[in-house]
Amino acid sequence: MSVFGELRRRTVFRMSVAEVVVAWLDIITLRRDGFHVDQRWTDGGHWRGGAVSRAGVALAVALLCSVSGGLLRAQDLPPTNTFTGDPEAIRVGMGVYRLRCADCHGMDAQGVRGPDLTQLWASGRTDQGVFRTITQGISGTTMRPVYRIRDSEVWQLIAYLRSIATPTRTEPTGDRERGEQLFRASCSACHQVNAVGGRLGPDLSRIGAARSVEALVRQIRGDFRKQVDPSFAPTTLTTASGQRVQGVKKNEDLFSIQIIDMSGRIQGFEKDTLQALDVSTGSVMPVYTTKLLSDAALEDLVSYLVTLRGFNARVQ
Repeated sequence: MSVFGELRRRTVFRMSVAEVVVAWLDIITLRRDGFHVDQRWTDGGHWRGGAVSRAGVALAVALLCSVSGGLLRAQDLPPTNTFTGDPEAIRVGMGVYRLRCADCHGMDAQGVRGPDLTQLWASGRTDQGVFRTITQGISGTTMRPVYRIRDSEVWQLIAYLRSIATPTRTEPTGDRERGEQLFRASCSACHQVNAVGGRLGPDLSRIGAARSVEALVRQIRGDFRKQVDPSFAPTTLTTASGQRVQGVKKNEDLFSIQIIDMSGRIQGFEKDTLQALDVSTGSVMPVYTTKLLSDAALEDLVSYLVTLRGFNARVQ
């Protein structure tokens, strides 16, 4: 394959500026089609020897123009998704989703670490907006841009998400003020809302935008145990002095572990100093059956939770 063929192959995929630079430096070291660059650098980072041919300069310019043109095209999106309703496109989109999205959003797209995607269109999002979120990400959140994906695959992915989306958003009919009081009494010890509350569970400041009413009900009633965010895995350890510490795992590597204990303090431990360490795949959240939380009280609680939509101009 020629250098220009290699260039075309690589620029089929969406690349960041950093990846463009790395790809170009990689390509120009190839000795193909008579193209050769001998690059040497001094310790101070200055050019010491070798020269880039005119072909190399032309290649770099062509690459940058190609990428910048791709970025411009990404802003000029088609008014409609031509893959919507196409069974074959939806099947391909499902495969893309399971490979690239399911780890955060769940196999059913109803959310794990990431938000519920079945509510996108019911909450007013558009195909074009979803396209930009997938390809550009959302700054300041865990939603990173998806690289090395063709535009056609993004549109097929969107067609799949549309095929499983709920047509309307269900609104609960409970008392929101009673729900807020219930939340403060039963939930705030573990969950924060607008920086107030505990840290043993996920921050719920935007839970109303991230989860449907149905998903909230399932999770409160215990269905959350099917998929638990590993960032909040229950952890029990015994120190060298015999002290037993319980909490949720926040960070872990081969040599150490960091947890938030039940009082909300962050503690770090070297693994080789521990007598015992157990990280569970369960959850510290209790299952709120009807004996602990009546259906009426649950309706009140969910009515409050759906109002927690935060404010993030990048997402809105």
